[in-house]
Amino acid sequence: MRRVLLLTAVTPLVWGTTYAVTTEFLPPDRPLLAGLLRALPAGLVLLALTRRLPRGAWWWKSAVLGALNIGIFFALLFVTAYRLPGGMAAVLGAVQPLLVAGLSVLLLHERVALRTVLAALIGAMGVALAVLTAAARLDPVGVAAGLIGAASMALGLILTKRWGRPSVSLLTATGWQLTAGGLLLLPVTLLVEGPPPALTAPNLLGYAYLSLVGTALAYTVWFAGVERLPAARVSLLSLLSPVMATAVGWAALGQTLTTVQLTGMTLAFGAVVWGQSAHVRRGDRPVRKAGAGRPEHGTADLVGDQRAISV
Repeated sequence: MRRVLLLTAVTPLVWGTTYAVTTEFLPPDRPLLAGLLRALPAGLVLLALTRRLPRGAWWWKSAVLGALNIGIFFALLFVTAYRLPGGMAAVLGAVQPLLVAGLSVLLLHERVALRTVLAALIGAMGVALAVLTAAARLDPVGVAAGLIGAASMALGLILTKRWGRPSVSLLTATGWQLTAGGLLLLPVTLLVEGPPPALTAPNLLGYAYLSLVGTALAYTVWFAGVERLPAARVSLLSLLSPVMATAVGWAALGQTLTTVQLTGMTLAFGAVVWGQSAHVRRGDRPVRKAGAGRPEHGTADLVGDQRAISV
């Protein structure tokens, strides 16, 4: 399980590079377009590779999961980014592990260790220190969007685990979700932002990275971790994203790091390690309701700066 845990942890680290890529490569003021071009091309590529469409109940299940994990989450994430400083958006997103812990007990009947809950609280404090500035302002709409967005992805993670997947590969199931989420974003993007602008070579390179690496590959690895690990532990790993975003801002964008930020990064990273360590030593297995969240297909095929903590 240690290998699965480490591989899953790569996903939020990759997501933490999103802000740097967005600011350096993508056209400005097109957040919904960024979400659309991350999700839909990645989903279509996976569909083309796997050549499998959903059957039966998996049409609506894929639509629900794609909306929660991709479409609704991306849209609300961007509303939050526009109306709040990125540091505040990151702090709101850091409540996701706590939401997942509660939903794991209610819907998956998994035991959630007290250490995991405490680690989530400490990690959220660390994120706040790392990315929240004194200039942060509260906007009711932005705060609501941030909390609902975190809840959307938390519920999506729980349902992904509860429903498992049919007898198809992880690439196939991931492609279904990404395509569904992208199709949901398509009309919203055209309505709010209009047709896309002319794209330059750096724009295309940035979109390609976010779509293929930051979305198609990252979400496939993420969902593989969801299958193999307790949901609360997987969600706790998401705290690594703001830490990575802050580190990339310092290393690649020339941003400064204060002692308080370094303390926050250390606290958040330490909380993730501490929250996972007891499980790794004991080799815990999640306790599920009979038949809930059990994949129908074998799981051996495991395949910002302070402004943004987007995934």
